Amino acid sequence: MSIIDLRSDTVTQPTAGMREAMLAAELGDDVYGEDPTVNRLEQRLARELGFAAALFVPTGTMSNLLGLMAHCERGDEYIVGQQAHTYKYEGGGAAVLGSIQPQPLDMEADGSLDLARVEAAIKQDDFHFARTRLLALENTMQGKVLPLDYLAEARAFTRDKGLALHLDGARLFNASVRLGVEAREITRHFDSVSVCLSKGLGAPVGSVLCGSEALIGKARRLRKMVGGGMRQAGVLAAAGLYALDHQVERLVEDHANADCLAAGLRELGYSVEPVQTNMVYVQVGERASELKAFCAERGIHLSAAPRLRMVTHLNVGADAIGQVIEAFAAFRG
Repeated sequence: MSIIDLRSDTVTQPTAGMREAMLAAELGDDVYGEDPTVNRLEQRLARELGFAAALFVPTGTMSNLLGLMAHCERGDEYIVGQQAHTYKYEGGGAAVLGSIQPQPLDMEADGSLDLARVEAAIKQDDFHFARTRLLALENTMQGKVLPLDYLAEARAFTRDKGLALHLDGARLFNASVRLGVEAREITRHFDSVSVCLSKGLGAPVGSVLCGSEALIGKARRLRKMVGGGMRQAGVLAAAGLYALDHQVERLVEDHANADCLAAGLRELGYSVEPVQTNMVYVQVGERASELKAFCAERGIHLSAAPRLRMVTHLNVGADAIGQVIEAFAAFRG
């Protein structure tokens, strides 16, 4: 049975061309800064996203952690959304490993943080309080794209308040494709950006943190501290380079498939949230576990949640969308 896995775009498999690129990668010891393929990847993303330097790391969680720790010292604070990955889904790393206090805020329906609420959350310069140093945003946020004018407002706001601005850009290229702009038009508003290569772009491993020379220098030291120094890492970086060359523009296909899936489910009477990129959120209520088991019998892998997220990606073609809709129809009876 052919498997249709909609749990996440992290389940993607390397394409044949990507595997060939990995096999042919020129290698060196990256801890010594001598892996030419890693160096090319770092230099390319730094240049294309408008930064002075970049650092290749194994995971997006590590990339975000290094970014937060490079911006903040022990006893500092970052402001972040309640549902943001850096706060909710990264094991509390900033607090545990960086001694950085998170200040989570409720998010707006479009995935943004109300800047008036952010301003109210900034601590006074008083030794009773943690020192507010950083605002962290995420793009896309649950599949939603932050508007460019909002990013400009956030940039002006943080400069006025003396804060740094970090972007968890795990799905940065989904956002840029949706907006029809170069990714740099998004990242130019930030002091640092974490870019994931192993989600919609389809690489098996890897993220890149971009920032100033000083910030990346600090992050490189922190990477070693948390065990992220890799040796002949070019075999992984080659996959990232291949993804940037071949698998960015095709993200529009994932977005179209998500639109198609959402439309089909709405026709069946399901409550489906508006779709912008490659995520479909549908209300399935108390029958979530039952639906998961029902679909698994038909080769469709889902998570189990009342507000069910389904994520389209390069291993879910247009033909698979029809099969998923048919399964939901059969389940509904």
